[in-house]
Amino acid sequence: MPALRIYAGPTARRHIAQHGLRAGDVGVVPAAAGGPKGLVLGPLDRFLFGHWLPQTTHPIHLVGASIGAWRMATGCLDKPVQAFERLERDYIAQHYELPPGRKLPTAAMVSQRFGENLQAFFGGRVQQVLTHPRLRLHVVTSRGRHLLARQHRVATPLGYLGAFLANTVHRKALGLWLERLVFSVPQAGDACPLPFGVDDFPTRQVALTEANFQPAVQASCSIPFLLDAVHDIPGAPPGAYWDGGITDYHLHLKYDCGAGPNLVLYPHFQQSLVPGWLDKGFRRRHRSTSFLDAMIVLAPDPQWVRGLPNGKLPDRTDFKRYGSDLQGRIKAWTTAARASAQLADEFARWLERPDPGRVEAL
Repeated sequence: MPALRIYAGPTARRHIAQHGLRAGDVGVVPAAAGGPKGLVLGPLDRFLFGHWLPQTTHPIHLVGASIGAWRMATGCLDKPVQAFERLERDYIAQHYELPPGRKLPTAAMVSQRFGENLQAFFGGRVQQVLTHPRLRLHVVTSRGRHLLARQHRVATPLGYLGAFLANTVHRKALGLWLERLVFSVPQAGDACPLPFGVDDFPTRQVALTEANFQPAVQASCSIPFLLDAVHDIPGAPPGAYWDGGITDYHLHLKYDCGAGPNLVLYPHFQQSLVPGWLDKGFRRRHRSTSFLDAMIVLAPDPQWVRGLPNGKLPDRTDFKRYGSDLQGRIKAWTTAARASAQLADEFARWLERPDPGRVEAL
């Protein structure tokens, strides 16, 4: 059964019909939030960063939120194939010993373990990310405002209730409670220019440095109530920083690469791009827009997904599904990750003879 579906916006479809697809055509690679779902993208990541994208010498922007930020930072390391293999192993094996009487770990416990894992993974290698000769990393976080400016046991739930209600009125109204803050690799002493417009949502940008790399990536992965917020990140405005997926769940952004190659290549776990985490229930906001005209999405076929363990992608519900059966969860996630090698194999074969007939409207 075919595993890979290829979707593209109108500009990208015309390009493929006329020229095919080469690594030199790609200006941006986004990576979404989504937790364990990203495990099926590991083989694609290894192929793209280890074999295909190194064929070109022009700068490529990597935009990541939540686990997508960790994935894109991994792509900047000196040996990306081995690094992605380790990321997959470590993510699958994650486990938290629960205190007596608790069914779930505390947010403080998860945050502490996450920080330790982040340090173990990137320790001594941050400069590889910051000084990569071609890849320009942008880490998306959500900075709290008003009641969300500091984490608090009462103010934080009330703040997120306010954010939810504001978002139901209009996505941009969410900016009253949270702003998009992007940490970007430095260029000529300042943050590298963003490869997308920022008039869609309140946005700030600061330089990503050795001092703020770990707190920025941890903040981008800090799901409210499951992990603690990261406060007062060096070089950034003071306040509480949470998961970048809250403001930009699937990075439905107005991509603009300037004078460089303008195609956006997006390994994703589904066809649609949900703008923010709070937009999951608003189906009308899941549609493609002109923002995505130059985008190519590589996603698993839903029918192929039904052949994975439990008939779905790995996700956070598996922690509850398997409970204390750590080996059962590890087996299911490992099976899904290994099966997804088919996605990378099919994409590699398609690149040899890019068939426009395989490309569906995004």
